Amino acid sequence: MSTTTSQQPVDAGLRHGVMSGPELAAQAIANIAPSAVIAFTAASIFIGAGNGTMLSFLLATIVIVCVGYCVAVFAKKNASAGSLYTYVAKGLGPSGAYTAGVALIIGCWGIAAGSLGGAVSYMSDLLRLLGVPASGVVWLVALAIVIGGLATFFTIRGIRISARVSLVLELVSVAIILILLITALVVLGPDAWDPAQFSFEGVPFQGVAAGMVLGILGFVGFSSADALGREAKNPYTAIPRAIMWSAVVVGVLYVFAAYTQIAVLGDDLATAASPLQAISEKIGMPGWFTPLLTFGVAASFFAVVVAPLNVVGRIVYVMGKEGVVPERFGRTHDTHLTPHRVLLIAGPAAIVLDVILLACGVHPMDITVWVDTYGTYGYMVAYALVAIACVAYVRRERMRSALVTLCAAIAVIAMVYVFLANVFPVPAFPLNVIPYIFLVTMIVALAWFLRLRKRDPQVLDRIGNTETDMLEGVG
Repeated sequence: MSTTTSQQPVDAGLRHGVMSGPELAAQAIANIAPSAVIAFTAASIFIGAGNGTMLSFLLATIVIVCVGYCVAVFAKKNASAGSLYTYVAKGLGPSGAYTAGVALIIGCWGIAAGSLGGAVSYMSDLLRLLGVPASGVVWLVALAIVIGGLATFFTIRGIRISARVSLVLELVSVAIILILLITALVVLGPDAWDPAQFSFEGVPFQGVAAGMVLGILGFVGFSSADALGREAKNPYTAIPRAIMWSAVVVGVLYVFAAYTQIAVLGDDLATAASPLQAISEKIGMPGWFTPLLTFGVAASFFAVVVAPLNVVGRIVYVMGKEGVVPERFGRTHDTHLTPHRVLLIAGPAAIVLDVILLACGVHPMDITVWVDTYGTYGYMVAYALVAIACVAYVRRERMRSALVTLCAAIAVIAMVYVFLANVFPVPAFPLNVIPYIFLVTMIVALAWFLRLRKRDPQVLDRIGNTETDMLEGVG
């Protein structure tokens, strides 16, 4: 352990043991951004699945719970800031760990950058509802800089404050949407009962399966609490619970929201530009509720900019400690004890990407779709690898493996299906090229790893072996 000055603690790494179980769950839920998903996904699934929309969400929840179970198996015995990167090392070795780590970094950063576009879009709408003429490229670029800058600031300021900001914003957003949905059911009275959604008669299987793709995408980032092993109280218990409960709670929320939107709007859900606003207008909510609803969705998008940046910072931090990336990234801020050097690259990079696309005339919600899709591919690779690694891990450790094998099989098959469903049939530009951009990114990253392994073979012995008590270093 390196020596330190009298002003610095001997173990001056990421702040240890300050986050409770609810705060860990908040990090996971904020990373999912369920409010933003509810605002659009049910309508998109309904176009193909019809009354099977709830079933699509239910099946997607089952798949995600299977992934979560595999992650929880690792989290019960391993606590690290390295997230799936560290876990995969336990089952598939250093090469698998590096691949998972890079994929997860791509996933987290892509979701953060894409969600910044959503935050810009809804904040622009909110300002216009309040009488501020926040339209045009200059306004959108300014909003991207301000919102992205605030997100970066909160992540550098500290994991606890950023998690609390995410928690408050997401709770407010979910509360607003739940008030709307519950009020709609009350207003409809007996007409709110829609037995057709439970009979599944005439429900197209192809549409339900395709809807599962969007449903699974609506959960990406649910396991983000696993990167907070250093900051968690009782991490071996709290983190697995946070992962599983966040998946289950959000899944129930999705199923309820899907049922209510279909029960209230019926076939109009397929054509509604903004389903939640359409529900608000149909049941006669007061005029002040629309700005409040818009704020709620904007807040949800902002929360999901903050949460995945935290994960990016911690994975690269561990890679820096292990020599996979330059050592300077494995050191923390001298006051806030956060991986500030990583965050000062990842945050501004997300802002720059959005600013460039906005300057080119791309609608901010198109940015969300395009960049989130890029990030989602990273999550799918990471989830598939951690499921496979879990099977190898429990068999090597001679643990009970039947349930793990079942969950892993469901998870891997689902991730492969989601990938293929997004590639074939070939979607329109630019979604048709995004898979190849992702593959090129992965190839470049793997080339770096091969070069590193040749130059420093000992790096293989360090990958995945950094536990929480070894994370120190201010600078």
